[in-house]
Amino acid sequence: MQIAKVIGMVTSTIKIEDIKGISLLVIQPVNSKYESIGNPIVAADVFGAGVGEYVFYSKSKEGAMNLPIPTTCVDAGITGIIDSVYHAKE
Repeated sequence: MQIAKVIGMVTSTIKIEDIKGISLLVIQPVNSKYESIGNPIVAADVFGAGVGEYVFYSKSKEGAMNLPIPTTCVDAGITGIIDSVYHAKE
């Protein structure tokens, strides 16, 4: 799993049956210091994450595992919303 910040939402009036009713979010992957890394991607979300929230996500087959139909064709899926992160002192 990786961390990302939700930076937008996708609106689609026509999509495959398996993802009807599923929110599509634009997420920006970040590192452990919450600095942007790479390019934004679109991820399926069943948890109700909103713009500005941090989430963790999975890509490939694992990204679809939490969807109502786990064989749905998606490249990434939100696996949870981050409430807080504890950084242990070294």
